[in-house]
Amino acid sequence: MPAANLPFSKAEYDRRLALVRAEMETRGLDALFVQDPSNMAWITGYDGWSFYVHQGVLILPGASPVWWGRGIDRKGALKTVWMEDDNIRGYSDDYIQSSERHPMQDLAALLRETSVGSGRIGLELDNYYFSAKAYLTLREELPDATLIDATALVNWQRGVKSAEEIAFIRRAARISEKLVDGVLERVEPGLAKNELVAEIYADAIRGVDDAWGDYPAIVPMLPSGSDASAPHLTWDDRPFESGEATFFELSGCYRRYHAPFCRTVFLGKPPQHLLDAEKALVEGLEAGLEVARAGARAGDVARALFGSLEKAGIKKDGRCGYPIGISYPPDWGERTISFRPSDETELKAGMTFHFMPGLWMDDWGLEITESILIRETGPAECLCDRPRQLFVKD
Repeated sequence: MPAANLPFSKAEYDRRLALVRAEMETRGLDALFVQDPSNMAWITGYDGWSFYVHQGVLILPGASPVWWGRGIDRKGALKTVWMEDDNIRGYSDDYIQSSERHPMQDLAALLRETSVGSGRIGLELDNYYFSAKAYLTLREELPDATLIDATALVNWQRGVKSAEEIAFIRRAARISEKLVDGVLERVEPGLAKNELVAEIYADAIRGVDDAWGDYPAIVPMLPSGSDASAPHLTWDDRPFESGEATFFELSGCYRRYHAPFCRTVFLGKPPQHLLDAEKALVEGLEAGLEVARAGARAGDVARALFGSLEKAGIKKDGRCGYPIGISYPPDWGERTISFRPSDETELKAGMTFHFMPGLWMDDWGLEITESILIRETGPAECLCDRPRQLFVKD
């Protein structure tokens, strides 16, 4: 029987599947094999820590999706997906980490069984979870098939969030606020970083009110001083020190939905160059928020930010935002649209983004960010509600 505790209504899953099938038809695909766990969960509800082995969802034009994975994870699928039992298939442990056989041999047999072994099969080729060996094995096992790169086909269908999804992201945002509040309350000179991270995780998992906390797709980032010039450092046991800024890149997570939220704390009296950067960054962030509207282009947000920063003598290029929603490690982004000048994707109501204008300079860093919702009218809504500033603690 289908799972009894699905995160979303059956109508919501039907809506998603219809979007995917319409895009499959546009591309002339006879089948689509989805291995990204975020896409698997979005389509079927599947939720389990099993993405370290080969698994996926097979989508055919005229039948319910088939969950396929390790045999011992089949029961996890039975408890989390909306499909009937016959649509849940498991392979034996003989295939796990074997040099003699590969799970894709079993998948190839399933594809032949469903009469698409010689068809046009879409694969998520550029994905964390689909290996070169997986592709080579399928190509060898299905010589008559045409293997098509369908990377991000499902990701692009996830862009405009439903009301059900937005409700989940709002709950994640409440947890994100709690994380930042906890940091501001606890951080002080002499406190070991790992001790603070332990409290961050406790706050994240306890959640708030009716929103229990799921594990986030990215661990806390909190580099200090000159280390903050690097955007992706985590933590160790060194204590926080006076005279240093630390940015905290965090996200609450509710049923796999995220709302990343970053703030920076300076212990002591901040130097003038950091105060000047704070002013410029906030002005640039607010300029970007003003143009982040339905009908605008992703590049408009980046151009507004970069133009404002340039007036203050700060040059920034690259990417300053990305879509967010349902995600699994190692990334909470959707890997489609980017806030950068070259991206002319139209923004639509219901899209959600992490507007992330971080500054990583030669020997310091500053992050003040917002998770945002594109509204039907007017500028974007910020999903978290905390002051947009550099926080200073003596």
